[in-house]
Amino acid sequence: MEWIVLLPPVLAIVLALWTREIYLSLLVGLWLGTSILAGGNPLTGLRELGDQLVLVFESDTNTMIVLFCLLVGGLIALLQASGGVAGFVAWAQRRGWGNTRRGAELLAWVVGILIFVESNITSLTVGAVSRPLFDKLQLAREKIAFYCDATSAPVCMSIPLNAWGAYVLGLLAAQGIAAGESVGLLVNALVFNFFSWFAIAFALLLAITGWGFGPMRRAERRAARKGQLTRPGSRPMISDEVAGIEPEEDTPLRTYNLIVPLGIMIGMIFAGLYITGDGAMMQGSGSTAVFWAVGVAVAFAMVLYAVPLHGGTSILSIPDSMDVVLKGSAGLVPVTLLVVLAFALGQVSRELEMGQYIVGLVGEGGPSWWIAPLVFMVGGFISFTLGSSWTTFAIMVPVAMPLAEGLGIAPALMLGAVLSGGIFGDYSSPLSDTSIISSMAAACDHVDHVNTQLPYALLLAGISVFAFAAAGILL
Repeated sequence: MEWIVLLPPVLAIVLALWTREIYLSLLVGLWLGTSILAGGNPLTGLRELGDQLVLVFESDTNTMIVLFCLLVGGLIALLQASGGVAGFVAWAQRRGWGNTRRGAELLAWVVGILIFVESNITSLTVGAVSRPLFDKLQLAREKIAFYCDATSAPVCMSIPLNAWGAYVLGLLAAQGIAAGESVGLLVNALVFNFFSWFAIAFALLLAITGWGFGPMRRAERRAARKGQLTRPGSRPMISDEVAGIEPEEDTPLRTYNLIVPLGIMIGMIFAGLYITGDGAMMQGSGSTAVFWAVGVAVAFAMVLYAVPLHGGTSILSIPDSMDVVLKGSAGLVPVTLLVVLAFALGQVSRELEMGQYIVGLVGEGGPSWWIAPLVFMVGGFISFTLGSSWTTFAIMVPVAMPLAEGLGIAPALMLGAVLSGGIFGDYSSPLSDTSIISSMAAACDHVDHVNTQLPYALLLAGISVFAFAAAGILL
């Protein structure tokens, strides 16, 4: 009956995709998981469910991400109420950046590539810059969420001059790999991080050509033909009250009211990584840096908008800004709840040792050229069901590295398979905080985002399997 440890996350994901009731589905999966932990007693499992929700906040990282979600709502509301978003749209369209579908989608892709410091900040920035342009062009919100996701975790793991790189180096060090060797191994493994590279290239292809298929194509046709940016009956991750915030009629529409706070936020990421890493950015805490960055951006924006303009009046007084921030944060409560439930389900799955069970099923048999594709597929399943690439890395690195040495497989290839498997789940799982933030940044229904992106993710995963198999044969 050991296989029963797979049921909680799998049931939650299947129910969410089938019923579109993401919160109820997560609660059902969580209750099943806690009931298993409680020896099969559903009543004791219900009490354990409450305990697991509280335990989410015992982790500093989890708590900072939850607070980040609330602060993000306030920042988005401020950027809109200040006229910064409307000003940027007008400025971009005067330069021809957002006048066409291709221009708007290429801009989203470029912004995502440039902001490689932290995945959630990438999603937020891409959404803040792109959503108004996409809305004016009647482009589906699901497509914005796609670009938010495609350029977040894949880019952060492909350009790992950030906490992602530091985390992987730490896992390699735990395997007894010397610091000098581990850096070289990570650099070489980036070549074999096939899924990330394919995700980035595929997003660029779609931006240039406008090609698509499946649910995403249907969403794009719905928006183009009927002007419905979201599916009728959907539940966007930002409430209409926040997504529809507009500046007062006499508010000057200035681009810098958007660019300056976002610039401060991005700059603060680097500062936060430097401070928490004691001078070494790659040793810094990504969650702390993100929390500091969005908090500083909100505070700076409030002061910026309160400074009187040339006419002697300010855009927003401090009390008005605080009202806007509270309104924006209230609109992000659904996102925050979803993140808490996803974290709790991840905790329960780890306590059930689901990842170790899957790895144990695989064993070490089979021809060596097939080991790298197998590692990718196992890592992909674990990350999809847990919604966490970092947990997947922690499970798979201690398995893949000794396996590479014992079977004579290139260590860089095996590490690349681990990284790709982890990124697959971060990119496609409805439980992933990166995917949740992408839905929020795009003001899109989360299940709609997952449904439209999943066929693309599976296509790229299939291509990645063949790429790892070919690399295993050639190496």
